[in-house]
Amino acid sequence: MSESAGAARAVDAPLPTGALVMVTLSLALAVFMNVLDVSIANVSIPTIAGNLAVSSSQGTWVITSFAVANAIAVPVSGWLAKRVGEVKLFVICTALFTATSLACGMAPSFYFLLAMRAAQGLVAGPMIPLSQSLLLSNYPPEKRGFANGIWGMTAVVGPVAGPILGGWITDNISWSWIFYINVPVGIFSALVTWVVLRERETATARLPLDMIGLVLLTIGVGALQIMLDKGNEDAWFQSTFITTLAIVAVVFLSFWIVWELTDDNPVVDLRLFARRNFTVATLGVTFGFMTYFAGVVLLPLWLQNVQGYTPTWAGITTASLGLLGAVFSPIVGRLTDKIDLRLIVTFGMLLFALLSFVKADANTDISFERLFLTRLPWGIGLACFFIPLITLSLTGLPRDKIASASGLFNFMRLIALAIGTSLSQTIWDWREAFHDHVLSAHTAVADPATEHWLAQARAAGLTQEQAYSAMAGVIKQQSFMIGLNEMYTLAGWVFLGLTVLIWFSRPYAK
Repeated sequence: MSESAGAARAVDAPLPTGALVMVTLSLALAVFMNVLDVSIANVSIPTIAGNLAVSSSQGTWVITSFAVANAIAVPVSGWLAKRVGEVKLFVICTALFTATSLACGMAPSFYFLLAMRAAQGLVAGPMIPLSQSLLLSNYPPEKRGFANGIWGMTAVVGPVAGPILGGWITDNISWSWIFYINVPVGIFSALVTWVVLRERETATARLPLDMIGLVLLTIGVGALQIMLDKGNEDAWFQSTFITTLAIVAVVFLSFWIVWELTDDNPVVDLRLFARRNFTVATLGVTFGFMTYFAGVVLLPLWLQNVQGYTPTWAGITTASLGLLGAVFSPIVGRLTDKIDLRLIVTFGMLLFALLSFVKADANTDISFERLFLTRLPWGIGLACFFIPLITLSLTGLPRDKIASASGLFNFMRLIALAIGTSLSQTIWDWREAFHDHVLSAHTAVADPATEHWLAQARAAGLTQEQAYSAMAGVIKQQSFMIGLNEMYTLAGWVFLGLTVLIWFSRPYAK
């Protein structure tokens, strides 16, 4: 019997219930820890920068260094898994993630922290697709939708919980503990996964290293990610730095696509896009997550910068969508084993569209209760489009292709998050400036409404200068509000369009 055949049979054998529960818990915790780290440091940047004696703008490289390294590592996960073995690679990456988390918390200088965050992002990359591949391979086929639901639940909740947990830890303990909390979780996950799955290692092969493809990917994705992270801050193409990054990203990624499609052993298997279901699911998650995450980013910014919310309360308001997302993800996972996936995705997209249009009617007097409650159903919509798209992207794939497909799928999701974050802030700023100009044009002294407002302000004890300053503040506040409503209207139309896209997929892989 060949080693590959023996490994394949070991993987296909069912796990006892107790072992399956333990490995599900360990893999889910690893995913949660991983996705939590994408966002947990965001609210702690001012504190970290101050403690390590750098500016806040320099401090944002703590986020960028992780994001760049992570985006580069995710799509090559399939190739690495075939060389090393999925179980071994997952355990190694989880152990290294734990070690680099400890090093981040103990960082004596800012540049040491940057180096460790980049290393953390590199080893974090393979953990996401491998956790999904290992989870699916150890569940029977009729329960793989439920497995995807469990996996998706942690992926949904992590980014939402990150800012709240990070803010609380930074305010009440120390910023170092946003990294230290990974240590016990990482140790548990690595040990349990190795103990339970070490005899179920996947077959390996000595594939040649596609060095040209790897270099093109590294430079292209690195330039793209930095451009997206820093573009809004540097006024986009008014900056020579951003323009150069854009040119480098386009050139290197274009050559990378051509190279990967023609190479016999590509580092990323782009031929997966020849499968209709994979292409539709990946496009759906790319545009869906880009649009969804725009709302996740803009709402807390508006609440803090315009409405006067503290970071903690802005995070709580935003996090309400994670509550029902966590509850419904396993339920939707079970439904994907029984109902046409396209129906579930359509329901999720239509719900998102409806909620976006409802949200587009907000005003500056909106209460916390209304904001919190109207965000709750977003979690149902997220579960109903994210979980089925994961399942759809992997349907019909052979066992040895799942890690590669999951890596490419999640790579596109990460890029979508970066694009959604940058693009939404830029468009929102543009619309705010436009509405500020339009509203200001109607505040001439001869305008009766303006005169009435100024008279009321003077009656309240304000000087003429103070009254004009107050009016400018009100105009800016309303401009941001109108711009935000327009962003939600745009999101609604995008989600409606995605309900059409999903019906180009087949109900079953063929």
